[in-house]
Amino acid sequence: MNKKELIARVTEKAGVSTKADFEQTEEIISVLWETIMEEVACGNKVQILGFGTFEQRIRKEKTMRNPKNIEELITVPEAKIPVFKAGKNFKDMVNP
Repeated sequence: MNKKELIARVTEKAGVSTKADFEQTEEIISVLWETIMEEVACGNKVQILGFGTFEQRIRKEKTMRNPKNIEELITVPEAKIPVFKAGKNFKDMVNP
């Protein structure tokens, strides 16, 4: 499912069908995603009960090696990565 299909499904489930409603739903979903990304980028946790938690974690620095001769090739620096952890309701729906 892509973004357009998701917007169409949400609009349909909300019981609205006009083009203006579709555009409003698209705007709401876009603002929601943008807000979640901004908060996680700032280091904040976004928790939606029953759905899941979005947060930022630190991936430690690591050295990559050539598997043939175990020679150290490059060092990948420490990085911040976004993480999503599914909530109980979400997990129960996927794996009943």
